[in-house]
Amino acid sequence: MLKKGQTSAAYLFLAPFLITIGIFFFYAFARAIYYSLTDFNLFNTPRLIGIKPYADVLADPLFQRALANSLVFAVITTTLQTVGALLMAVALNNKIRGMAFFRSAWYMPSITSSVVITLIFLWLFQRRGVANYAITQWQAFLPYTLTLIGVLIAAQVAQVLWERSRGLPAGWFDPALAVVSLLIAVAVTAILGWTGVLSVRDVAPYDFQYFSDRWISLGGVQILSIPMLVIIIQNTFTTIPTLMLFFLAGLQNIPGALYEAADIDGATSAQKLLNVTVPMLRPVTFYVITVGLIGTMKMFDQVAVIGSAAPQSTLITLAYYVYTNTFKAGAAPVNMAAAAAIVLAAIILVMVFLQRRFISSDAV
Repeated sequence: MLKKGQTSAAYLFLAPFLITIGIFFFYAFARAIYYSLTDFNLFNTPRLIGIKPYADVLADPLFQRALANSLVFAVITTTLQTVGALLMAVALNNKIRGMAFFRSAWYMPSITSSVVITLIFLWLFQRRGVANYAITQWQAFLPYTLTLIGVLIAAQVAQVLWERSRGLPAGWFDPALAVVSLLIAVAVTAILGWTGVLSVRDVAPYDFQYFSDRWISLGGVQILSIPMLVIIIQNTFTTIPTLMLFFLAGLQNIPGALYEAADIDGATSAQKLLNVTVPMLRPVTFYVITVGLIGTMKMFDQVAVIGSAAPQSTLITLAYYVYTNTFKAGAAPVNMAAAAAIVLAAIILVMVFLQRRFISSDAV
């Protein structure tokens, strides 16, 4: 309990935070609600017109597309980044030489500017970019690749069967045997290539436009555009390292006795992950999913950087829809932008509430 005089000091230290959140959250939120019920367009005196802006927004085909894009992006990206961050944290939680370097290296994408990463991905997925070049080379060297994989599998199977015939407990993915199999596969492939049995195929350059109006459809319904798929890959790549830190901190708090008991019971690595690690990390997982959903639903910067490089309907999100209506040339429909912003906030609140109510209510 605070003593006399300490309350004033506490409020004094909290004052900058309270003033900031009061101006930039509560006041701004109240103004947004007010504008969403008016005919405000930046250049006129606001006049209350009721819920008409909400009706206009919900009937706007571009808003419907933005809503669908945002929901698909949020679900797919949050799932991928949560699973990826958990697996990466488990891998980096081992005590091996040089682990500090690997942890720092994996965290690098998070400290790089999102704009810079977006420009790099734009370059990678250009019509003459690295992605198309890699696919072209894959097709040209396919005989080499298939030979290498085939010999690798055959050598691994032969070694495992040989070891087991001698009564040794060799596994199908034994790393020591895998290294030997890989060396055999490389040697055989090199000899076949040197003797002319294998040769590089003459193929035309792969020509795919990633930032065009192409969609992945399900039952005739456009679900996910190819440009949005590129952004999903980029966003997952850049957010996994940050979320990994939360899982890594959670792993430090799991009692080692649980893993020792699992070892005594003969649990495999996969069983320990599913039956010990994942249940013990439920509070952290709830937090990671919540942060991921909020972040992905408000995704804006990648779409803004790509801009007109891709058709607007393939990339537009709710946050970008609000931006384009607020700063539209001429009479900007700020009332519609405010209505869309309120709808976005309501969707995020509902998603977090549902997650807390039905998924992790006992974890927090």
